[in-house]
Amino acid sequence: MKHARKDWERGEEANLAPYATHSANSLGRRHPEQDHPLRSCFSRDRDRILHSRCFRRLEYKTQVFVNGTADHYRTRLTHTMEMAAVGRTLARILRANEDLTECICLAHDIGHSPFGHAGEHALDELMINHGGFDHNLQSLRCIEVVESPYPGFRGLNLSWEVRAGLLKHEAHVENAELDGHPIGPFQSLEAQLADVADDMTYQAHDVDDGLEAGIVTLAQLEKTEFWRMAAAETRTRHTALTEDQFLRATIRNLLELQVVDVLEHTFLSLEKHAPKNVHDIMAAPSRIVGFSPGMTDMLSEFSAFMFEHLYFHHGVADATLESVGMMRKLFLHYVEHPETMGRKARARIADEGVWRTACDYVAGCTDRYATEEYLRFGLGND
Repeated sequence: MKHARKDWERGEEANLAPYATHSANSLGRRHPEQDHPLRSCFSRDRDRILHSRCFRRLEYKTQVFVNGTADHYRTRLTHTMEMAAVGRTLARILRANEDLTECICLAHDIGHSPFGHAGEHALDELMINHGGFDHNLQSLRCIEVVESPYPGFRGLNLSWEVRAGLLKHEAHVENAELDGHPIGPFQSLEAQLADVADDMTYQAHDVDDGLEAGIVTLAQLEKTEFWRMAAAETRTRHTALTEDQFLRATIRNLLELQVVDVLEHTFLSLEKHAPKNVHDIMAAPSRIVGFSPGMTDMLSEFSAFMFEHLYFHHGVADATLESVGMMRKLFLHYVEHPETMGRKARARIADEGVWRTACDYVAGCTDRYATEEYLRFGLGND
């Protein structure tokens, strides 16, 4: 059969860099499965992620503005899609594995709580005596434990490389392993690309949403070096733009400047360290993928600006805190009344305990479902 998996693997061997992750060399799945005749292991993983319920629920989870506030604001799903597009671009230019990069991008937030990072911090506090909560670890937990649509094994049974790519905070721990294989001290090139794609994507789209909401102003942005650089690019390329066209072009430049900088810096790192395989990437003296020192400084200033003028703005923070307060009450309600959780969640209590099961259940809630449950149980009447 033409275009079968073996043909794809031979194409990777011919076209990907030696330091890239080749699907034919995957460390495999926790539960052995027969290879698909048409799809590589990573393209198969991508499809499993896309068809999962935890991925679909991202559509109704907060990015910055509580979901449902307006039609055009980013959600956790649109953020993930934008991140995956950037990740694939980076991987293609660097001759890394696009499918693996995309898988890590698509799965990186599927364990995220409702109501953004404030919701994540609240769950971590609630679980302080029960193992804590981290959305990266929860994403891995979702694909290994919570989401189990297939017969014969628990979880989505994704390839080792995808699962390891979700453990970015654990990779730096000395002798960190997953299924007996080291995951650090640095991650694969594809995992590093997904990580940096996450950072550069929200820098651009959060500005867009802040401007749309009228919370961030052009006058404020002009005080930051990064915005001024992007705006200068816009003025160089275009002469007659409306204000809206100028803003949208400059936001695109925020992303493009980061992409170019990461590629230039990464090519220099690859030339310096000359990795010959994936192991050389993971064991390099320093991280291969990243921003240049100059861009790092600009982004640090810009990030501080965003926290001050957007994330901590009362128009954002007040709505988020109100929603998170509601989520706290809902969590404690499930702990005290576990019979009110869904059937599949209740079935895990014997193995996982009521606290971790309630955490899984609340983390899986969309913003609107958490709100509906809060109202259904009359928790606002306490």
